[in-house]
Amino acid sequence: MTEAIKPPEQRPEHPDFWCKRFGEGVTPWDAGKMPDAFADFVAAHATPLTTLIPGCGSAWEASHLAELGWPVTALDFSPTAIARARKVLGNANVHLVCDDFFKFTPSQPLELIYERAFLCALPRKLWADWGQRVADLLPSGGLLAGYFFICEQPKGPPFGVLQPQLDELLEPNFERLVDQDVADSIPVFAGRERWQVWRRR
Repeated sequence: MTEAIKPPEQRPEHPDFWCKRFGEGVTPWDAGKMPDAFADFVAAHATPLTTLIPGCGSAWEASHLAELGWPVTALDFSPTAIARARKVLGNANVHLVCDDFFKFTPSQPLELIYERAFLCALPRKLWADWGQRVADLLPSGGLLAGYFFICEQPKGPPFGVLQPQLDELLEPNFERLVDQDVADSIPVFAGRERWQVWRRR
């Protein structure tokens, strides 16, 4: 017996899922600010890095990077999320793009991909594609930095990933440089988030 296909607004791999949540204001993953570990990471770099933020949502981090003169592309496949980000960003110098991460081609070479609530929003069937895509988008020495939802939570989003699973996705192409506790997690991620920095081999 074939399993019935859920409508788009019930499938997190479809833009309608996220359009519904942003449209209704149900965004418990939205911190509404620049998180501490990423702010520290940015402050430690004297030279701006060309940055991509996939699944940018409201794009708070993109706004902060733009203020510091970092070249940043904020990407989301939900038109409703992009509209929300546009309000947050105002006149900030951010390249705001409505596109699918798995098909998107950056206009210039990337040095950093920032991860926050993107991998954990993806159904597990897309994880291997995600791991390959971040590797394809970054040159040797490029950085993948951000927050990973490390836990056993099979139902989502957010979908929890165990550290060995994350290692399996990234270690063929990346070396992990940093792995730290997160002190300022929002409630939906509290106690189950790690700040990590990975360098492309």
